[in-house]
Parts: sequence; C-alpha cells; structure tokens
Amino acid sequence: MAEQGAIERDLSALQFRDWIGRSTSTEDDITVSAVRRIAVTFDRPADTYGHGDALPPHWYSMFFPALARQSELGHDGHPRKGDFLPPVPLPRRMFVGRRVRFPGALRVGDHAVKRSEIAAVTPKLGRSGTMVFLTVRHTISVSGKPVVIEDQEVVYREAAAPGAGLPQKAPTPPPEGAAWRETVFLDPVLLFRYSAITWNGHRIHYDADYAREKEGYPACVQNGGLTVHLLVDAAIRHSGKRPAGLTARLSQPLFVGQNMVLAGHDVEDGRLATWAETESGGLAASVELHMPA
Repeated sequence: MAEQGAIERDLSALQFRDWIGRSTSTEDDITVSAVRRIAVTFDRPADTYGHGDALPPHWYSMFFPALARQSELGHDGHPRKGDFLPPVPLPRRMFVGRRVRFPGALRVGDHAVKRSEIAAVTPKLGRSGTMVFLTVRHTISVSGKPVVIEDQEVVYREAAAPGAGLPQKAPTPPPEGAAWRETVFLDPVLLFRYSAITWNGHRIHYDADYAREKEGYPACVQNGGLTVHLLVDAAIRHSGKRPAGLTARLSQPLFVGQNMVLAGHDVEDGRLATWAETESGGLAASVELHMPA
C-alpha cells in the first residue's frame, strides 16, 4: 500500500501538461532491401515490389524504428523514458490501439520524414491498479505532403507481483456473423523476424523467463502490432480493396505457441470489421477498416 501511495503521489506531482506538444522528427528511406525483408517475412516473394511501387498502407509501421543506443535502454528493452516520452513512474508498457488515416502512399525509393508529437497523457485508476495512457500523434510525409497520420495509444502499468499472473476478468465475446475466418499459429519465428524488422527489443516478446517472472505473463507475448498487421492483411485479401484508414484496439493478450482466429465481415458505410479471437474464443483485438467508395 505504501508503494501504491508513492506511485499515486508521483503521478499527481508530475506536470504532464508540460509534455503535451513535445515533438521529435526522424527520417527513413523506403529501400528495396527493407521492403524485401518485409515481403518475405509475410510470405511474399522478395521481388513483389519494385522501385516506385506503392506499398500496402499498413506497412508504414515497419519503418522509422526507435534507434536508442544500448546504454539508453531500460530493463525491459524499451528506450528509457524522460527524453521524448514523459517519465511515467510505472514499469510495464503495452501498445493498446491506434487510429490511422492514409491520405497518400509510401513508395519504394521514397525518402520520408516522421514527426511525432505527445498528444495526451492521462493517468487513470482501474481495477488492475494505477495506469497512464499516452497518445502520440505520428505524421509521415514525403516531399512535404502527409501520407500517413496516426494516433497511437500505449498504456503504462504497475509492476506485476511475482507469480501473480494476469488480472482475472471475463473475456469479451467476439462479434457474430463472420463472413470469413482463418486460424493462424502464433509462430515464434515470425514474431522474431517482425521484432527484428521493427527493431523492437521489448523482452516480453522473446524472453519467456522475463515475461513470466517480471511481468506476470504465462509465456512470451504476441506483439500487438503484428496482430494488427495480420488482421489488415487478411481484410485486404478478402475485400480486394486498399483501406483509406483504420481504427485498431487490443483487448486481451495473445501468447506465442497458441492459435488465434482472424475473422471479419462488412458493415455499413464502406467499413469492414475484423477481429482476432483467442484459443478460448475471447476477443483479443479488433480493427475497423474504412474502405474507399
């Protein structure tokens, strides 16, 4: 209780409003070699895309990795907080969702710039303890014109007690009436290659002992960004359309070595609903895609 009180005092004392509006910019080249690595990771021929070709819109998330020096990493493998990211005094960090618009397209050979800005920092007290939700707006531009605008949300949570496991709550049931369904094995090799492409060193994705002992998970955790990527891939295959935007939300963690079910159906106003189910049938993630007319 004393530790909980200290965390709450630290959160109330932090001037989070001073972080709102802070920004940073990075550059990346959409090179043929990088595109080939992504293509083969998702089981496409290496030469699927050539110079000048437009990439699938959701591939933007595999560029612009956070290039923190080794000495700048925290105990969990993420870059330490307090530089661009606010110094939230909570150790566990998880991706929970994103809202994205695609006003343009990234093409092979582009030189692109990403501007990232702290849009919101919101402390909350929930059933599982103190949390802080952080929203970062990313704008990716080519030749000064935006091609991707993303609001990404992550949550910071308290440390898990040794052996405590995950908070127990009833799983959310998935939607009904799927027009298509696919079963996907959560392959540790695919997760490894995805983490390498995105330069993601978060230990929950590859260090099973750390995931169990420090963060309370039963096994290595599936990357939420990878789940969203697979959902969008499936939606594009079944619809044959390129989305103009999407909204993604993660509801429940998935674990390496399990199976997940991808499913979806059309909804009104040119939207397509997709979701991922756990092995036990609970809702793990949902993505709504906004399709062009």
